[in-house]
Amino acid sequence: MALGLVAVIEGLVLALVPLRLEDLLKALRDIPVQTRRNIGLGCVAVGVVIVWMSRLI
Repeated sequence: MALGLVAVIEGLVLALVPLRLEDLLKALRDIPVQTRRNIGLGCVAVGVVIVWMSRLI
């Protein structure tokens, strides 16, 4: 279910705003690797907390 939702969201981004996505990728290249890694780890942590909290309810 979750993978399907991710595919839908990613598909919408690619279909609706492909030029904005290219601008975002260019901007990401300018961010240092360690900062990108920290952002990714932060997103993983937030996702784990959301899943954990949803399992409690």
